[in-house]
Amino acid sequence: MTKKRNSQIAATRYRPFGDPAVAAVFKRYPPDIRRRLMSLRQLIFDTARKTEGVGELNETLKWGQPAYLTSASGSGSTIRIDALKGEEGGYALYVHCQTSLVDTFRSIYGDVLTFGGNRSILFDAKNTVPEAPLQHCIRLALTYKLTMTGSRRKSSG
Repeated sequence: MTKKRNSQIAATRYRPFGDPAVAAVFKRYPPDIRRRLMSLRQLIFDTARKTEGVGELNETLKWGQPAYLTSASGSGSTIRIDALKGEEGGYALYVHCQTSLVDTFRSIYGDVLTFGGNRSILFDAKNTVPEAPLQHCIRLALTYKLTMTGSRRKSSG
């Protein structure tokens, strides 16, 4: 395969942006972080597509960060991704801090993932991302409201 062909594959590997403002934010990231965040973005979309009840995601900006909302189904909590300020090579996946999501992630993957308080999973561009645990965490975030509704129904009935 030629170099030109390889670059074409890389260029078409990720889902296209629907919102120019989100695309502009990604263009501002340093190249290595941009690649990592693009992979994380793609994993979020792929996980949503494969998870029953989630539906189409809305990609937008919240607090200047790329954000992924389950607007169509209302099934989950917003997921945001961004580079870590002041930490070269650092980036994160954020969830709403008033959910129990990070506590759940920590109880399952505390020995595999690194967490920032009650709102984020932290990554370093020098390290490989454990994709299966991360995909599970994304699935839990994308179905958080479905899970909470089911829990309330079970406990009230």
